[in-house]
Amino acid sequence: MRYSFQLDMNREKPLVSVIRGDVHIPHLSSGAAPQSGVLVICHGFKGFKDWGFFPYAAAQLAEKTGLTTVCFNFSHNGIGSDLLTFSEPEKFAVNSYTREQEDLTALLNLIRTDQFYSSLEQAKAEATASHLHFEQETIATTKQSNPSLASPLAHRTATSFNDVPLFVLGHSRGGATAILYALDHPTELTGVISWNGVTNMDIYSDSQKEELRRTGRSQVLNARTGEALPLDAVLLHDLELHQARYDLIGRISSASFPLLLVQGSDDLPGFRDGSAQLVERYVRASWHTVPHAGHTFNTVHPFVGATEALDDAIQTTATWIREQLQTHEQLQM
Repeated sequence: MRYSFQLDMNREKPLVSVIRGDVHIPHLSSGAAPQSGVLVICHGFKGFKDWGFFPYAAAQLAEKTGLTTVCFNFSHNGIGSDLLTFSEPEKFAVNSYTREQEDLTALLNLIRTDQFYSSLEQAKAEATASHLHFEQETIATTKQSNPSLASPLAHRTATSFNDVPLFVLGHSRGGATAILYALDHPTELTGVISWNGVTNMDIYSDSQKEELRRTGRSQVLNARTGEALPLDAVLLHDLELHQARYDLIGRISSASFPLLLVQGSDDLPGFRDGSAQLVERYVRASWHTVPHAGHTFNTVHPFVGATEALDDAIQTTATWIREQLQTHEQLQM
């Protein structure tokens, strides 16, 4: 089952900062055992939750892991209420890593509340494709009164947030966002998965950065649509202000969370070099190469069906998550 939700980040100015997402509840037709916990999927630069493989991958991962799976749009990814076009380019222009971390934190706070699960359970009982609405202030209040993840959807009683498995998966730039969150919150996540992930968070070209410094604005081409999307100097300021924080390769040796890198053998130039540096510095990192696969696992948008490479990435991820769930369960005994 799939339900849509909306999280308003600014109660006083509705729709100014909105996180839109989908929740996939597994049918478990594949025979996977039901699980208590959540998998959250983060899209990358110029990505969005309904791009190409994301809906398919989210549904498949829910079925194969038994986890409730959430796929969402960052509030300033540039995609508007139609969910398919960059109708909000000025938001895209200022979508910094800091802003994405704020979004991810707000979403994970929501997932930790009884309100989130009770709303899903009600929609499930009514057999409706309800559009669930949440506000950030309500979430903060609920979290303070009940920090557990216990809910009608959980299959065992949780006594604290740390008792409940929570995974974050990111594709491309979303991989960097997921790893950064785990580095900043070392005890919160059960595991992190990076699909063809960014390791050097400075993704802008020298010419873009020069133009940002000189004029305050630049642009990046959306190769799929041909449209030029704006970039604002705030992005460069964010990188420079948090240079040490955003040094994923430098920080990874002090990490404490399980990490899986799933990467195509034909991923973008430099991406595999970055993964090799992560793995060299972090013994808890696993690195799986998908043969003959590019940055999107040989899929396109609009989605025309799964590829062997995508199914490889999904199955590898599901197997790894279930291994982590077993380890987590043993540690709780």
